[in-house]
Amino acid sequence: MRPVIALLLSTIFIAGFARAQRLPQTVLPEHYQLAIAPDLQNESFAGDETISLRLTVPARSITLHAVGIEFQEVAVTAGAETQRAVVETDAQLEMATLTVARQLSAGAAQIHLRYRGSLKEPLRGFFLSKTGRRKYASTQFEATDARRAFPCFDEPAMKATFDISLVVDRSDTAISNGKLVSDTPGPGEGKHTLKFSTSPKMSSYLAAWAVGDFGCLEGSAEEIPIRVCAVPEKKGLTSFALGRAEQSVRYFEEYFGIAYPFGKLDIVAIPDMSGAMENTAAIFGTEDAILLDEARASVGSRRGVAWLLSHEISHMWFGDLVTMKWWDDIWLNEGFADWIDPKPLEASNPEWNVPTDVAEMSYGAMDSDSLQSTRPIRARRAESSAEISELFDSIAYPKTAAVLRMMETYLGKEVFRKGVQAYLRKYAYGNTAAEDFWNTLAEVSNQPVREVMKSFVDQPGVPLVSAQLKCAGGSASIRLEQRRYFDSRALFEAGSSELWQIPVCMKLHPMAEGGSTATTCALLTQKEQTIPLRDCPAWFDLNAGAQAYYRSAYKSRALAALTAAAATSLTPVERIALLNDTWSAMRVGQSSLADYLALTEALREDKQRAVMETLTANLLYAHQYLVPEDRRDQFHAWVRKLLRPRAAELGWQAAPHEDGERRELRANVLFALGVAGDDPEVLARARTLAEQYLRDPQSLDPTLAGTAIRLAALKGDRTLYDEYKTQTEKAASPQEHDRFLYALPAFRDRSLVERTLEYAASSDVRVSDAPELIGSLLRNPAGQEAAWEFVKTHWPELKEKLSAPFTEATVVGSASAFCDQAHLAEVKDFFTRNKVEAAERTLRQTLESIGDCIDFKAQQQAKLARWLDDHPPQPGQ
Repeated sequence: MRPVIALLLSTIFIAGFARAQRLPQTVLPEHYQLAIAPDLQNESFAGDETISLRLTVPARSITLHAVGIEFQEVAVTAGAETQRAVVETDAQLEMATLTVARQLSAGAAQIHLRYRGSLKEPLRGFFLSKTGRRKYASTQFEATDARRAFPCFDEPAMKATFDISLVVDRSDTAISNGKLVSDTPGPGEGKHTLKFSTSPKMSSYLAAWAVGDFGCLEGSAEEIPIRVCAVPEKKGLTSFALGRAEQSVRYFEEYFGIAYPFGKLDIVAIPDMSGAMENTAAIFGTEDAILLDEARASVGSRRGVAWLLSHEISHMWFGDLVTMKWWDDIWLNEGFADWIDPKPLEASNPEWNVPTDVAEMSYGAMDSDSLQSTRPIRARRAESSAEISELFDSIAYPKTAAVLRMMETYLGKEVFRKGVQAYLRKYAYGNTAAEDFWNTLAEVSNQPVREVMKSFVDQPGVPLVSAQLKCAGGSASIRLEQRRYFDSRALFEAGSSELWQIPVCMKLHPMAEGGSTATTCALLTQKEQTIPLRDCPAWFDLNAGAQAYYRSAYKSRALAALTAAAATSLTPVERIALLNDTWSAMRVGQSSLADYLALTEALREDKQRAVMETLTANLLYAHQYLVPEDRRDQFHAWVRKLLRPRAAELGWQAAPHEDGERRELRANVLFALGVAGDDPEVLARARTLAEQYLRDPQSLDPTLAGTAIRLAALKGDRTLYDEYKTQTEKAASPQEHDRFLYALPAFRDRSLVERTLEYAASSDVRVSDAPELIGSLLRNPAGQEAAWEFVKTHWPELKEKLSAPFTEATVVGSASAFCDQAHLAEVKDFFTRNKVEAAERTLRQTLESIGDCIDFKAQQQAKLARWLDDHPPQPGQ
């Protein structure tokens, strides 16, 4: 699964949610027979279910998971005897216990249940989503919400087979895990029953069905039929996804050496959903994750849809074929999918420069992993639904992917691939824990995989590797030191006990003119370790290829030498790493603000989109937090001096056949110039182009359109706001909808900020969009205070709308945009009194992030002021 929200974080336990929700292992399901009859008009459903199971010991009661279920009839059959069962439910534990009068013998048994449920729970279980035309119903069960749609043994290791049938309106269809095997009239007037083939053994959270008048585009990969389905009016937006799905299935079959395991693949765009979900043979996702208007989509939108589909399809092997035993090892599903999902894109679209995006994601994971309140990859606690929900975070996804890439580089790509193939073959249709993977990889590679993996999987945090170069008497060496990195200067200086086994590869450039750059690798297993070198290098890079999961720190002279070589001698991913590492080192006093700004100026003409994204992201952060109020004009002038030459060279108009990298680079540079440089020419031109685009969308490159629309909003008036809102509501494609919807929080006028907040809380905005609208305003300095007051005042209504997994946590996490003591106290007090059970670690990290920002600002504001005074702008800047 890939949630739409950026990150989930956390810590404090709620007594009720800390109680274990795990089932006894004395009853094991083998087969489910499910008949589901949704009533979309009345927003409810009826279920008829038979569970075939095996008791390992005699018992009078059977406990399974169920929540929000109204039991109507329950019977248990063992041997020749059928007994009615008394049902006792525990809403807090999300369980139901079925008790019969006479003891059941060990062995085979069946439970038959008739029940009813509601479709009103937003975005979880079996739920409604709506278009302007009608209602739809679909499922989202990961992690612990299958129990909301049918009583079940809702734990990943309790795999079983499923026979699913849906009774739906005659004009509707249904999609599920299996192939459609029969379509019969009734029962009842105006209904028909769709029955699907028996599924392979799978976990309950991977069962799925969707109901509505979907239209599908059909294709195939080898012998596997593939469909992409959407509401009828958007069927024309499915062709891009179909082509990407076909390519991804072929790629993964070849890479894994295992044929696609499930017979067919359906991909369904759901009108309102949180992210996307890898249900077995039936991927469901929100419309903007799957549908694409190829004529008007930006390069980033194309790459994003392709990437998401690659991620979800890879889960058919990692997660569906082989599933983790318990949620503490969710990284075995999500981290592996994040590790492999770039590979099909690299193979098919090298012009997208996907490795640079991967590097950005890895460093994004390091940002949250630099907090004391982070967690290990293998969770130390995952018992309640709330605790499990919080595990779908940057640690499970990009951090794990980065660690796996490090291992792939350390062992060699082909050896690592053979280990992955062996793991999948050995555990197909089964469940695994961390040790199963790294033991298999160790057997294949004969390398210390267990020790390296365990050090990164079982302890939290990101290492910082620093170096001291020593050249004397004709010999040379580098003394490496490792320690845990914290964004908090106090925690960093205090030190900690973590010790990693880190594969370190260094890029060394010789002193001799014309010499070639070499790479030296070592396994860093001690706090300090000396690596002998053949010659003294002119400069060195501590993370060759940026393939390892650690930050790097350099002494001032070494950093200056590397900065001088960066533009010409480092790869794009190495430049991204250097920018990130130098910024992080500055936070804890390992490098200076002057060092970082010198690097920024050295890379000002970089032609790689992702490098400039990294550079400008830090400029935007500095603009918001580090610039003293009385130096804003000076900072704007310096940014204009930095970026205007590049903007002039790129221009505003894309040339025919211009590559996507240059299009995205233009959009990024102009956005930073408009925001961090407050460039009046850029802002005026953006307003002109936005108005032009409103009249004629063909007049502007789609990749630049979103930037022009957002920049125009910064000083936009009520008239422009009304036009954006109208476009949001009538947009024909998800990308067009998002261009205008997510520009609304950029308006700075207080009355327009308040309109956006009211709009986000209304029924006119999808549940999946609302938290990001509110979060965007919390991150916008102009709307921040109004948004915070709105959240506090309207929390009961917001909490009801945002009760789906991940949505409340987005609001809690967005409060980390504050950077002052008063708001730190307010956020802590408010969310302590108004607890969000599935965002406890998110709250801890939010508070820590605010505190770190306060300290960072206190460190750097005066230094930046002095630097700006020493670098006065020229006239006209």
